[in-house]
Amino acid sequence: MEIADLTPAERRVWEAFPRGAAVDFRESPDEDPTTGASWGPERTVRGEVLRALLLDGPAQDGEIAGLKLWGARVTGTLHLMYGTIEHPVRLRGCHFEKPPNLYGARIPALVLTDSVLPGLTAGTLRVDGVLRLTCCRISGPVQLAGAKFSGAVFVNKARLGNPGERAEDPVLQLNHTEVGTDIWAVGLVAHGQVRLKGATVAGQVNLDDAQLHHPGDTALHAETLTVGTDLHAMRLKARGRVNLTGSRIPGRLNFAYARLSHPEGQALRASSCVIGELWLREAAPIEGTVNLRRTQLDLLHVPPEVWPEQVRIDGLDYRVLTPHLPAEQRLPLLEREADGYLPYAYEQLTAAYRTVGDEAAARTVQLAKLRRHRRTLPAYARLWGHVQDAAVGYGFRPMRAASWLLLLLCTGTLAFALHHPPALKPSEAPGFNPLFYTLDLLLPIIDFGQEAAFAPHGGYQWLSYLLIATGWVLATTIAAGITRSLSRQ
Repeated sequence: MEIADLTPAERRVWEAFPRGAAVDFRESPDEDPTTGASWGPERTVRGEVLRALLLDGPAQDGEIAGLKLWGARVTGTLHLMYGTIEHPVRLRGCHFEKPPNLYGARIPALVLTDSVLPGLTAGTLRVDGVLRLTCCRISGPVQLAGAKFSGAVFVNKARLGNPGERAEDPVLQLNHTEVGTDIWAVGLVAHGQVRLKGATVAGQVNLDDAQLHHPGDTALHAETLTVGTDLHAMRLKARGRVNLTGSRIPGRLNFAYARLSHPEGQALRASSCVIGELWLREAAPIEGTVNLRRTQLDLLHVPPEVWPEQVRIDGLDYRVLTPHLPAEQRLPLLEREADGYLPYAYEQLTAAYRTVGDEAAARTVQLAKLRRHRRTLPAYARLWGHVQDAAVGYGFRPMRAASWLLLLLCTGTLAFALHHPPALKPSEAPGFNPLFYTLDLLLPIIDFGQEAAFAPHGGYQWLSYLLIATGWVLATTIAAGITRSLSRQ
């Protein structure tokens, strides 16, 4: 391109390029680039001029060339498809008439901070430094699928999509991208789907204070996402599904103070994941189902009031459960399992309590497990289960047996003290002792010689039968409880 073909505004940019000098067309530092469509020719630059500069622009000995532009109106298309750009591109606060096309391009750094764009086509882009879309307003899709960034990706406080409009394509496509350090999206507002499926981020992903709006569909699609450290999403507001299926997050997945809402289905799907810590501290009650099936966690921090009415936790594996609460506050969650009774869920909760040394809570969970299992049994088995529960709490409440024995012992002793049963052989019978006679009836493995020597009649005979039957029941349930206790040890 000949310099004679340039407008005065373009000539300023052309002459500043070899020195890497900045050209600032702004009338004030706080100028709003959304009004850029009305900017006149004195600050308008054609996309083809920028393309010619970046691909074959002038050089100056001893200087480092680069494009550094503020507050320009870029008309036409900045077409750099498959181009190799050797200079950093910094277009801050600019207004683009058409989406730039950087598909397959290679560039040292791309900065579009505070700019307004109708979209960005940059699939398989290679950036040796950072990509900055901070505070950008982009109405169309940002296509970065398959891109590779040696540095970080910044979309802090960016505004993507249009409020009230149903976006057909994801407003931010970072699927299968590779990021050398971090993705910073603090305060991001997206009206449409944000896609991170299959992305690999060496550092962290930060979505603190982000707002993701895609009601009735998936707001964050991050299946098989791999993160080097943490995924922060404190105070995240997500209207739509958050899908992290198969993700690997060795550090912390932090949804503290977040609001997750997808009443139509699963609000949080994090099945088959490997996560260091999952935090939902002081988050709002989740609207929709939570799916954590087959996920492995080291620490799970979720207050009971955060869980929704239905969960899927089959195969969920965690080591520590915080905050530490009585078992009675944790057990209702296991009743919300969509697939019904899951023995492993009770075993996992038991193990978590034993990890922190709360054996009493662990026994409470095991008792709840047996009671829940009882509801799946036939009628005769449920009846026997009720007997064991009432007698000794399936062996987890052994003091109940002592209470029952003491009550029956007192009843029998008093009854037979008031009415001695007649001796079978008066000449050979020992002296009658109502206490030991009752013990003979109650305890099948003890023989004081009283039961065989005396035979009650009428109602007292029925009382003796009752004492014998209950004694056998108590002895059997106590033995079962001892066996269960020893097997736990």
